[in-house]
Formats: sequence, C-alpha cells, structure tokens
Amino acid sequence: MTAPRFLQIHTLHSYAAALLNRDDSGLAKRLRFGGVSRTRISSQCLKRHWRLAREVNSEGQVVRDDPHALQHLANYVDSSRSRELVTEKVIAPLKGKYPDDVVAALEPEFQKLVYGDKADKGKKNRQTLLLGEPELNWLAREAERLASESGDVAAVKKAVSDWVKDKNYKAMAENAALPGGLVAALFGRMVTSDPAANIDAPVHVAHAFTVHGEEAESDYFTAVDDLKKDDDDSGADTIQETELTSGLFYGYAVIDLPGLITNCGDDADLASRVVHHLIHLIAEVSPGAKLGSTAPYGRAGFMLLEAGDRQPRSLAESFRKPAHPRLDAAVEKLKAQLGKFDQAYATGESRLCLNLSDVALEGVGDASLAELAMWAAIKVKEATHA
Repeated sequence: MTAPRFLQIHTLHSYAAALLNRDDSGLAKRLRFGGVSRTRISSQCLKRHWRLAREVNSEGQVVRDDPHALQHLANYVDSSRSRELVTEKVIAPLKGKYPDDVVAALEPEFQKLVYGDKADKGKKNRQTLLLGEPELNWLAREAERLASESGDVAAVKKAVSDWVKDKNYKAMAENAALPGGLVAALFGRMVTSDPAANIDAPVHVAHAFTVHGEEAESDYFTAVDDLKKDDDDSGADTIQETELTSGLFYGYAVIDLPGLITNCGDDADLASRVVHHLIHLIAEVSPGAKLGSTAPYGRAGFMLLEAGDRQPRSLAESFRKPAHPRLDAAVEKLKAQLGKFDQAYATGESRLCLNLSDVALEGVGDASLAELAMWAAIKVKEATHA
C-alpha cells in the first residue's frame, strides 16, 4: 500500500444552549451555506482551545489541564505570542542588572530585529508574533552578552549596531529542531518583516458549521441584588440579553503528515505522538465562552479518520442541503456523500471511525477514541516512507 501523505479528520459535535464563538457584536458567528444561515465556529477558535487544553496563568498556576494537552508531550517546545516579546522576554530580565541607559540603548535594535521597521512606531503597529522558546532564549542570551561586554552607552550602541547587521530569524533558529515551538510546527507562522521566518502549517482546519439551519434565541436574564431591602426599588439590579444557540456541527481538519514530520525536526516519533494527542483534543476539547452560565462541554458523536496519498476533500457538501438536526441523519448524509466520492474518484483512503449513531459506514471499522488515536499515530510512522 502507498504510504499516506494526508490524514483527514471529520467530526460531528453537538452543543445545546451555548454561545461558542462570538463576533464583534457579541452574537454567534454565522455563515450561509446552501442558501441557509448556519452557526459557525471559526478555525482560530478551535485551534486556540486545542492549544490551550493545558493553560497556565501569569503566576505559573495551571488553570485548565487535559491529559492529552500538547504540553505533556516529551520534547515539547514552548512558544509565546505577543507584540511585547522583546519587552517582556528579552529586555525586562536586564533591568536592574545593568544601567538603565545601557538597557534602553539595546531595546530599539532588538525590537527592529523581531518586528521589522514598524517596531519604532509603538507596539500597536507591531505584528502579533509567535516566537519559540529557542528563539527567545537566543535573543535573551545575546542581549545579556551585549549588555555585559559593551561598557558605556556609546559602546553599546556601536556594538548592537554592528551585531544586528547579519542577524535575522535564521540566526535565531540555528541548532534548534523546533525554533518556533510546537505550536508553530503544527499551525504555522507568518512574519511580515522576514518571510524566511515563515513556517508552513501542516495542520489545516476548516471552520465548523451546523449541518442544519441555525437554531438561536435571545436569552433575557437578570441579576438581583441580594442586599436590597424591602423598601428599596423592586426589580432586578441588572437586566441583560445575550444570544444562545444549539446545533450539530460538522468539523474538518487535515494533517499533511510529511510536512508535520519536517516541522518536528524530522522526528517521526514526536510527530506521531503529536497526532495521537491531537485526535483526543479534537474529539474531547470543547470551544466556548460563557462557561459558567452555559457549560458548553461536549464530545464528538462521530469521528471519521481517512489516510491516503491523494489531495484531501471535505465532506461539507453532504450538508449543502441542510440535514435534520440529529446525529443519525447527519451520518446518513456523510455516508451518502462518501459513497459518491468513492464511486467517482476511487482514491482508496484507509478509514476508521468512532460512531455513536445507529448508521453504519460500509467497509469502515468502528473503534474507540483511544483506538482511533493509536491508528492515526501509526499512519504518521507509515508516512515516513512517502
């Protein structure tokens, strides 16, 4: 059998009375598909929740954890995304250790190196960048060296000016298998100031959408002042309104397996473990705001994995004509669309699925989530021969 290049992941998740992903007006995100308005979850929202399955606050305390969080992987390399990377990660450790004027002389050049020519126009004009721990550590070491070796301010300015001439992202990345961290290795990175620093994303994520027309309503709610006395004005202290939606969402993601292995420093074992964890995260980690008032937690009722060497294709077309908002009806539509693609293209993907519906997919084995994740991990190893 030909070694797989792509792993396709199709999911169906159900959520009720939630507000999973909001637009700029505070309403649920939407899109029109097949002439019908659907509730949508953006790919950025999905990826963020997968990344932050283990979240640590500024005090270093774990505020959310998952046994399959990427941070639990051996050889995990951390990264940070901010406009203030140089200020907080490179310059701040020097303050109080070296004269203020020496530190102030270093900062502008390091800002330009990382953020480009717009760096001196204020942080609002900087691109929000993702830098890996190896890159940040390299910058911090170089800043420390320049501060300690240069002496007075004039010497510092000359030293840093000479130093920065031949420095770029390539210099930061030398001798690092994951220079941008594991997050960049999965989801890519774009650096407008230095295109050579861009990292292609091997994990491609579609916006999830409801397989049926949107189901939404306004939720009128109040907050009552418990300490109001009987002679105070009666009624609620706060009256607000929000939107709640319900839906069965189709999700789709593709992993370019050789691309992921390359981004993991040609470490197929690490890439395999990453995919194993990612399958768990996609199935089990719920996106969503308003956790305290809606408890928007759900797990995939259906998850189909496909491994093959041909260009991927979404099964979103299954729902151009809206399905009934039930898992069985949605799986029936996926099954029909899959059959049409197989008959027309005969691309021969190998498949395995987790299926909580009563509709069986012909020729596709049923498995638990643990078995799916293990199967996907094996496909990564097979891709090393592609």
